Amino acid sequence: MGNTRLVSVEDAPSLVERLRENRDFLAPWEPTRDDDFFTVATQRDLLETALRAYSDGTMLPLAILDDAGTLVGRLTVSGITRGAFQSGSVGYWVSRTHNGRGIATRAVAETKEIAFTELGLHRLQAETLIHNTASQRVLKRNGFVPYGIAPQYLKIAGEWQEHVLYQVLNQAPEKAGGR
Repeated sequence: MGNTRLVSVEDAPSLVERLRENRDFLAPWEPTRDDDFFTVATQRDLLETALRAYSDGTMLPLAILDDAGTLVGRLTVSGITRGAFQSGSVGYWVSRTHNGRGIATRAVAETKEIAFTELGLHRLQAETLIHNTASQRVLKRNGFVPYGIAPQYLKIAGEWQEHVLYQVLNQAPEKAGGR
C-alpha cells in the first residue's frame, strides 16, 4: 500500500491529535460528536472494534498517511457483505492541512484495488452530502458514478441530510466473489 495502511490501536494518540485539530473542519460533514469522542480512550476502543470487524471480514479500517508517513486521515470500507452482494461502503476524511493534494484520491484508489483484488468485492459504494463537491471529485476520479439521491439519508451535523449515492463496479468480474 502507498499512502494507506491498516489501522493500529497504537494510532489512537495521533488520531486524537488530528481529530482535535480538525474538529471544526470536519463538523459539517460528520455526525455530531461529544467531547468524549476526542479522547485517546474512545479512539482506542473504536480502533479495537474496527480491527475485530476487520478480522471478521466486515470492515477494512485504514489510516491515510502523508508522504512522510504521518497519519493525516482515515478511510474505512464498512458494511462488507458477502453472498450475492459482494459489496462495501467507503467513507473517508483527510486533515484540512492536507486537503487538495490528491491524498484522498490516492487513498481511495488504493482501497478500490484492495477491495477488488484481495477482498474480491464486486461493488463499492459511497455517499456524499449534496454540496460536498470535493469528495464527489475524489470519487469520480476513481471511477465512481452517481446512481441516485437519498433524502434524509444520514444525520450529519445534527440534521437528517440528503446525499448523492455513488458506486463503482469491479471491472474484472471473474475476480469478484471472494471470501
